[in-house]
Amino acid sequence: MDAMRKTNTAHTNRGTAVVTGAGSGIGRAVAMALHTAGWSVALAGRRVETLEETAAAMNRATDGGEAPSEVRRNTPNGVLTVRTDVSQPADVEALFAAVSERYGRLDLLFNNAGTFGPGGIALEDLPLSAWQKVVDTNLTGAFLCAQAAFRLMKAQDPRGGRIINNGSVSAHAPRPDSVAYTATKHGMTGLTKSLSLDGRRHRIACGQIDIGNAATDMTERMRRGVKQANGEVAVEPVMDVADVARTVLHMAELPLEANVQFVTVMATTMPLVGRG
Repeated sequence: MDAMRKTNTAHTNRGTAVVTGAGSGIGRAVAMALHTAGWSVALAGRRVETLEETAAAMNRATDGGEAPSEVRRNTPNGVLTVRTDVSQPADVEALFAAVSERYGRLDLLFNNAGTFGPGGIALEDLPLSAWQKVVDTNLTGAFLCAQAAFRLMKAQDPRGGRIINNGSVSAHAPRPDSVAYTATKHGMTGLTKSLSLDGRRHRIACGQIDIGNAATDMTERMRRGVKQANGEVAVEPVMDVADVARTVLHMAELPLEANVQFVTVMATTMPLVGRG
């Protein structure tokens, strides 16, 4: 506790954030937006090389520097990279221990790591191992990270912080052949509500962003055509991932007395609202 107080003034005015799944896509875009806005950011993901690519992009965006994250860790806005498989409790424990040691506190967790799982497999043919992998990453991983964040946020001084969960429009309506992903995103909504309730007395806010068709590697198939509810294959519109990052930044920078509980950001003309 004393160590947390001693290092409280060392982090930036915006605070300290952990972004999971930070090696690509939405995680990378959000990490860059936070860093540019003045947050100290810890990047978590399974592949060290992609985390380092994110860190380099963040550094270039802020000052044009190409120094690796290890060199920049002594600067106020230094980037911390931690190889993390969120489905593994030991990895999650090591991630938050590193954040505590480096920054002394945690102000924001963006619970973003996730996987869609194997596509194009009918529900009756989906292997249990494939189901379990999606559940372990998308739901159990989000729980483990939230639990670790709670422990830090409760203990630090000043107490409190914010958790933003990456849901999906699949938390509202499924795609064909997506039972594991859809089930976990509905589960994420329950997790968000429980975290909000249990966090009240500790000044821990929790919200969820449900995203539809942000332009990332994960949604590249939308541009080629994806199966619709009626069985047809159709190209779907996508939106700039930077619009997601701006939304998360807005949620992150609210005072703890205010919270965006749920928000949906989607490509305007994607086939979600209505009947296709």
